[in-house]
Amino acid sequence: MTDIATLLPPKQRRKTRIGLVAGGLGTYWPQFPGLLPQLQESAKYVSDRFEGMDAEVTDVGFISDAQEAAVAAEKLRLADCDLIVMFLTTYLTSSMVLPIAQRSNTPVLIIDLQPTEKMDHANFDTGLWLAYCGQCPVPEVGNVFRRAGIPFRSVSGYLRQDSAWRRIEQWINAAHVRSALRHARHGLMGHVYPGMLDVSTDLTLLPTTFGSHVEVLEFDDLRQRVEKVTEAETAARMDLARQVFTLDDTVKDEDFAWGATVSVALDRLVEDFDLDSLAYYHRGLDGEQHERLGAGMILGASLLTARGIPVTGEYELRTTVAQLVTSVIGAGGSFTEIQALNFDDNVVEMGHDGPAHLAVSSSEPLLRGLGVYHGKRGWGVSVEFDVQPGPVTLLGLGQDRDGALAFVASEGTVVPGPLLAIGNTTSRVDFARDPGEWVDEWSATGIGHHWSLSVGHRAADYRAAANLLGIDFRQV
Repeated sequence: MTDIATLLPPKQRRKTRIGLVAGGLGTYWPQFPGLLPQLQESAKYVSDRFEGMDAEVTDVGFISDAQEAAVAAEKLRLADCDLIVMFLTTYLTSSMVLPIAQRSNTPVLIIDLQPTEKMDHANFDTGLWLAYCGQCPVPEVGNVFRRAGIPFRSVSGYLRQDSAWRRIEQWINAAHVRSALRHARHGLMGHVYPGMLDVSTDLTLLPTTFGSHVEVLEFDDLRQRVEKVTEAETAARMDLARQVFTLDDTVKDEDFAWGATVSVALDRLVEDFDLDSLAYYHRGLDGEQHERLGAGMILGASLLTARGIPVTGEYELRTTVAQLVTSVIGAGGSFTEIQALNFDDNVVEMGHDGPAHLAVSSSEPLLRGLGVYHGKRGWGVSVEFDVQPGPVTLLGLGQDRDGALAFVASEGTVVPGPLLAIGNTTSRVDFARDPGEWVDEWSATGIGHHWSLSVGHRAADYRAAANLLGIDFRQV
């Protein structure tokens, strides 16, 4: 399969910022001279592990009392972190942790990683035991955080424990999501698909919930850029598409060229407005220019989605956000809805026409010509492929009566079998239960009728992200 990342380089965003501080109770240092060097060695190991992660790390060092904690808190506040990690190397007082959480106004993860799996009881004295005492203050910190109204999260384990580091990495993935959404610029172009009440979203909701910006665009913003695309640029985009896709015999040359022209203009629109995502819809009438623009979006939207800039139809702002979430943690994420149920094979068939995420494809994706795509007037080319077999996780943004958003997720397995060949991204997902019962429970969560289909079982990552974002998480 073509190396998509080489042909379509991912968008470069602001790096996720992780703050790191280690600490212990300074009263111990004169009492047990060998203790502090041992703890500092553990802190260096932790710091080195974090430096190897895909993030910008601000390590403010080792603190021993509340005064040093206050200095560290100010440094971390200025660093504008997406997550602060506090390493409890031994017992310390909660007064050393609280100001870091309060002054930075940033989520804090407490980690307490003792040196090895267990103590050597026969040969340990008090000083050696204290290096294993990082778990002791964790309940204290949890109590004080609750009383202060600060969300508490922790990972307890030992220094080289793989499972503990996997849990820590889930919080780092969550920080990637928080970073992306805090600084995201979401484009909305056109208008909501008439009658789809579930996809309608209050535009103030994303800035107030995540800190994102919503840029309202017109199809004329795209039209004006389409008019400036040259024949050479269109031809070059068609050449790129031939490297990424297999062209089906149903693709008409004029439709292919039009989709390529719109794709070039879409790239310029995204660049000019510095967009991290785009949701669009335009109904159009009798083949006028705006309707032709809407029908020509799928090729360019799929190429942008493959670069980590999700573009979805039907004005699906919340699903575009979900696709951005799944994309930034490396799980792809394709625009998806329920197509049908297969009770013989016990699967839910899912897919959608329109933009798709190439990272979830099982083979070379196909460009297929469309005489019409469902529920819309139009024509043009669409992307079709089968989702790769194996574990997948659905993620959508539900919305409640009070307007609050929630992450809604479900883990399943894509299994092989017959699929429609109608220009859709399609999959057969086995949730290890009666598919009708799954639909009922999924629909009761507040999810809309679209979501992101991502590869791998990633519900734990999405749960952690919801925690950092301060929204509900629901799993079916």
